Amino acid sequence: MGRGQRWLRVLRADLCTLRADPLPPSVWVRWLAHGVVCLTALGVTLGGTADLQGTGDLGFTVAFWLAAAQGGATALALWRPIPAWWLSIGAMVVGAVALHGEVTVADGRSFTWPWTVSGIIAHLFVLLLVGLRVPTRVSAEVLAITALVTYLLQGLWGASHYQSTGMVAVCLSAVVVVLGTALRGRREARAELGRQTTLTAEERARRTVLEERSRIARELHDVVAHHMSVISIQAQVAPHLVENPSAELRENLDGIRENALEALTELRRVLGVLRAEHPGTAEQSADPATGTAPHAPQPTLDRLDALVENTRAAGLTVEVDVRGANRPLPPGVDLSAYRIVQEALSNVLRHAPGATASVRLVHYVHGVDVRIVNSRPTRSVPASPGAGHGLLGMRERAAMLGGTLRAGPRPDGGYEVAAYLPTAPPGAPDHVTDSKDGTA
Repeated sequence: MGRGQRWLRVLRADLCTLRADPLPPSVWVRWLAHGVVCLTALGVTLGGTADLQGTGDLGFTVAFWLAAAQGGATALALWRPIPAWWLSIGAMVVGAVALHGEVTVADGRSFTWPWTVSGIIAHLFVLLLVGLRVPTRVSAEVLAITALVTYLLQGLWGASHYQSTGMVAVCLSAVVVVLGTALRGRREARAELGRQTTLTAEERARRTVLEERSRIARELHDVVAHHMSVISIQAQVAPHLVENPSAELRENLDGIRENALEALTELRRVLGVLRAEHPGTAEQSADPATGTAPHAPQPTLDRLDALVENTRAAGLTVEVDVRGANRPLPPGVDLSAYRIVQEALSNVLRHAPGATASVRLVHYVHGVDVRIVNSRPTRSVPASPGAGHGLLGMRERAAMLGGTLRAGPRPDGGYEVAAYLPTAPPGAPDHVTDSKDGTA
């Protein structure tokens, strides 16, 4: 009994409703569907009236209102499919009852019963729109009730002289419901795919931002925090290097040390905000992109050989040419040069399958020249899901250091990334680009 009551509640919720389920908005296909359905409704009304009045011997008023109910159900289904279905099935039942007297008399004529031809056409359109707009369970319930009503009229009540349309109507109704349900499922699958694609793009963009924030945090930690720590230590040691330092000197050095320590504290707070997706959340134990710990030292050109070996292991042929005296570079220049080479080689792997690459580093007195060149790809370039921030990031690194970066295609179909990162203050002599040994 409990299960039966639950089924009744489900049926009541699904079918006893005036809920609006209109077609998807705004495109020209929608207006085409509206036009076809409205023309069908007009044809059902006119044809059904003539059929019921002429062949069925019903009065004009009864014939017209029955046909108008069936045509109106077709149009109503565009906005309220379930009420339209009730109207269609109700008009069919009333019409079958009205025609029952005619189909029980052997007068040499036969009439389609319990479904008229116009009634079948109208009901099929209604069921198609029901299948397109409501859940599959509701479509199955509508089809089952349609078959049950047809069986009760034709199988149990019946008549003696008529052309049976019950089996045809039920079979066509089943086909139409299946078609409508399949089209609805396809539309929902495409909509879900679109939503997932949007979410994936948003997640990729968010992850790119978080990775860049984490990278900025590590670079600030390695470059700025290192120098501030050195300033603090030197300010603490300086009084011991001077014999009988004055009170003013001690006071100034203590102030320098306190300011350096305070700056380090503020820097750590900023780094905590940059590293976390949300302030106050726990950090990850490792960078998901590189597998390195969040506080691991940033790479420099000393690790260029390891970077090249990893790239070769991924299937890219790379040649390295280093010229000039390998002098110690400022931390920012060293790190930026490494990152530019890393990003350029990654772009070759993604966008130039089958190409070969060459990395050329030239150390000058006042800077370092970085040049990455790849040949024409030998295979078709696959679609890249990247966000396109690589070149922008390289340009920002070069501009931050007062350098320049040039990137673009080569005449042979390859691609070139060339950057010059200065190590000397502004106004120092320019580097010599055609130097053979890399010295100035």
